[in-house]
Parts: sequence; structure tokens; C-alpha cells
Amino acid sequence: MIKNIILSFKVAEKDLNNFLKKIEQLNKISELIKKNPDKKKELSDCVNHDEVVLLTSKWGFEIGKRW
Repeated sequence: MIKNIILSFKVAEKDLNNFLKKIEQLNKISELIKKNPDKKKELSDCVNHDEVVLLTSKWGFEIGKRW
């Protein structure tokens, strides 16, 4: 039982870290498009989540994975 609790804590901590990394990536994308109207236009031209993930990955970001 203790082992399961420790394992659950480690998974939760890993999920939290991945979640925080995703927020960091999204904040960086937000700053980028504020400063670059062309990138903002590219992003606004995306028609679905997959296109956004593909485009932002070309810019060096990874936002597609669930935390």
C-alpha cells in the first residue's frame, strides 16, 4: 500500500511538472505572437488543434502532448 502511495505521488509530481512545462511553452508562444504579427496570422489561420500543434512545433515548441 505504501509503495502504491509513493508511486501515485511520483506520477502526480511528474504530471504537475509536465503541466507546468506546457504552460511555460504556451506563455512563450503568447509572447512570440504579441511581438510578431506574421506568426500571429499564421496561428490564426490554423483551423484545428492539430494544425496549431504542427505549426508551433515548427517554431520549436511542444504543446501537443497531454501533461
